[in-house]
Amino acid sequence: MSRVIDVKKQTDNRFLNMYDLSVTYRNGRQGSYFVASRSETIEGLTAVEHKLRPAGVMLFGLLGDRVVLEKQFRYPLDAYVYELPAGLLEEGESLIDAAKREAFEETGLSFEPLNPGAFSRPFYMSPGMTDEACATVFGYFSGEPTSIHEEPDEDIQVVLADREECLRILNEELVSITCAYQLMHFVGADHPLAFLGEDRGAAQK
Repeated sequence: MSRVIDVKKQTDNRFLNMYDLSVTYRNGRQGSYFVASRSETIEGLTAVEHKLRPAGVMLFGLLGDRVVLEKQFRYPLDAYVYELPAGLLEEGESLIDAAKREAFEETGLSFEPLNPGAFSRPFYMSPGMTDEACATVFGYFSGEPTSIHEEPDEDIQVVLADREECLRILNEELVSITCAYQLMHFVGADHPLAFLGEDRGAAQK
């Protein structure tokens, strides 16, 4: 039985909206819960349609022995933060196509995805405040990094980090939690893509 009784849309923006959920608590009392969502409609909310679908895609990949990161200015923090390359899916776009497009737009690099199976299923980002889910595509980058293809409202510096630099970033810099978890794995693993399976993770060493 759903514990969401009613939904009221609070804003009308293109990329992010606020919704007021009328909910029933576990003790039977009723209250309000505010949710941020990428959905432009009430019908598209996870709490309404009960479907897990990715709004965006992240890329975790290597260029040689270094991981490709972004140092991006984020207005909610009024500061630069280290992240994985990422972006929103376009209408009808597959995860693989979105990953390749975002790689080019944000880093200028080509991206060759691996086949990670279940590891690329979408996972929720911060379910206490948003229903946004994101999938991660793993693979290998090639080419020369550049930021010339980024959008006018983006401020991205492409960073190629070895294990020592990743440790420094984790200890000293602002880092998104999704990026931080991947960097922790990167600095501690003999081969950071081995968990995908020997025939996939090690295929393009």
